[in-house]
Amino acid sequence: MHNEALIPYLLLLGDSALVQGQRLCEWCGHAPAIEEELALMNVGLDLVGQARNWLEYAAELLDDGRDADALAFRRDERAYRNLLLVEQPNGDFAVTMTKQFLYDAWHFAVLQGLVGSRDERIAGIAAKALKEVTYHLRRSSEWVQRMGGGTEQSRQRMLAAIPALWRFTVELTAASDNEVRLAEAGIAAAPATVGAAWLKQVSETFASVELPLPKAASHFYLDSRKGLHTEHLGLLLAEMQFLPRAYPDATW
Repeated sequence: MHNEALIPYLLLLGDSALVQGQRLCEWCGHAPAIEEELALMNVGLDLVGQARNWLEYAAELLDDGRDADALAFRRDERAYRNLLLVEQPNGDFAVTMTKQFLYDAWHFAVLQGLVGSRDERIAGIAAKALKEVTYHLRRSSEWVQRMGGGTEQSRQRMLAAIPALWRFTVELTAASDNEVRLAEAGIAAAPATVGAAWLKQVSETFASVELPLPKAASHFYLDSRKGLHTEHLGLLLAEMQFLPRAYPDATW
């Protein structure tokens, strides 16, 4: 029963990091400045590395012959458990950094809760990832402030990006019954604590440059924890999985 409850949680963490990392790497060759291209790629690679750690653990618990690579590249869309937020298209730089910030604020709060997990494997992965995500959050929050309090054009782009993404944040303050039980067992991060920390971080960052905070999202018709995704994930996976599926026995 422990494994049945833990596997979906590990997939939530691993798939979210993997998909967000893939989205960031789509900026390669398209970023507004060379420094930003390097920064985006570094954050993306951090997230891919974290995804490997979570998916390796999930693969061990599944014990069905699949490894982390197979979980990453050979599952169908409905088998992914990533947050709806991270699968959304990059849009312009304001959309990308707003999405990164909203995810980072959640990710940071989750990892803070996981470093004290009773599961030593989870605690170890979280402690390593938290060092990287601390930088991710600092960087993305500074970009939100820079664009929100910058030129009229940058501010207008932020004012357009926030409501476009906000509906997907309902998953950042909600949790499945499974996650609640894991938290009560001292294994997962407490959803209520994570939600409160996320909202505090977002509220304070937006307020610092007078960006409006939308009303709390209360419902969305899709649910990534049940494998119900937007149309964007399927298109992303088609590109991401092409080579591993076309040449399943290839080695480097």
